Amino acid sequence: MTALSTKSATTSAAKSAAKSGVWIGYLAVLFLLPQVFDSILAISIFNQMAIAIVFALSYNMLLGQGGMLSFGHAVYFGLGGFLAVHALLLMESGSVYFPIALIPLIGGLTGLLAGIFIGSFSTRKAGTVFAMISLGIGELVAASSLIFTGFFGGEAGVSGDRTFGPPLFGMDFFSDTDVYYLAAFWVFISTVFMYLFTKTPAGRMANAVRDNPERAEFIGYNPRWVRLISFCAAGCFAGVAGGLFALNYEFLTDENLNLVTSGRVLLMAYIGGLGFFIGPIIGAVILTLMNFLLSNYTELYLLYLGILFLLTVLFLPQGFAGFIMMHQAAWLRGKLHTLVLPYLATGLPALLFILCAIGLLELAHASGAELHYLGLRLARDSLPTWAGLIVLAGLCCWLTVKSTPRLRRAWEAAQ
Repeated sequence: MTALSTKSATTSAAKSAAKSGVWIGYLAVLFLLPQVFDSILAISIFNQMAIAIVFALSYNMLLGQGGMLSFGHAVYFGLGGFLAVHALLLMESGSVYFPIALIPLIGGLTGLLAGIFIGSFSTRKAGTVFAMISLGIGELVAASSLIFTGFFGGEAGVSGDRTFGPPLFGMDFFSDTDVYYLAAFWVFISTVFMYLFTKTPAGRMANAVRDNPERAEFIGYNPRWVRLISFCAAGCFAGVAGGLFALNYEFLTDENLNLVTSGRVLLMAYIGGLGFFIGPIIGAVILTLMNFLLSNYTELYLLYLGILFLLTVLFLPQGFAGFIMMHQAAWLRGKLHTLVLPYLATGLPALLFILCAIGLLELAHASGAELHYLGLRLARDSLPTWAGLIVLAGLCCWLTVKSTPRLRRAWEAAQ
């Protein structure tokens, strides 16, 4: 019995050390990124990633952990951002004077209050009813932003200036790098608290209500109150993301409240992996890179985003995080290396097929006589160019299909 207790204590200590190492590594990555990628473009991307990570994690509290499909999560993001901008305006006018570092907290409190008010009636029901209520609330607030121009600024929006606040540790927030370090701090704090929420009784019961609300009610928990707590917490952290957005851009419009923004955060959470805590982080990074990088090279980036979502639904229903976790058993058994060659045999022709498909789409959309693609000059009116891409795409598709059974056998053996 003593040996068993000692072994259990050793295992628990090892798990605690591993978790602490993950959090320390996460914090180190957040604060070392500007040192490794020291450029204006990289810092801008990192700022957008920081905002997207908090926003996507807050949405995962609703859908991934609580089972509440919301089409209006941008309401709390936008309201938190607008209050943050108005706080900047008050500082600019000299009415108030407080640290810039607290601006995201103002957004979080705004999102929390909005969550308490809206959640008081929207969380009475779940499923389709809740989704339709969230859609109606989202459209209502988005329409109100064009009506109440005194607060929302109408189509012109509202802008502020973050440089009127007092310096913080020598940072005056003139540069995007200063803003990033502040955003990294809030990202880490928000991530920690959202993770801790999943370990609380409220977070555990949110999973139970998601899976079986009747059983949760039978053992003494009110599903409505459980949903309300998760809803308010999600609104709070969405408001924090809105405050970070206000600090980064110093400008908000009605677009930050509409259905497009709500749909974008849904894509982040779903592509990354609903139900996995790290999933929304992965999804936020992927979609931020796609939106920022692809939009500079092609006008079809929204089409590619839609295709990525469709492929994720069809082939990776648990998202990228779920795909990674599927390999846990093979890794523990020491069989992960047996999947390398089958993955290459299937992945390389699949990648070539995707590149050929993108080339065909870009060629069809090109306005000039030539398309510069992957170092090649493709003539738009050349029949051999079209035929070559179609034949190569078909060949790659055939190779992918032919190699799939081998990959499936290797996967079953590794598991």
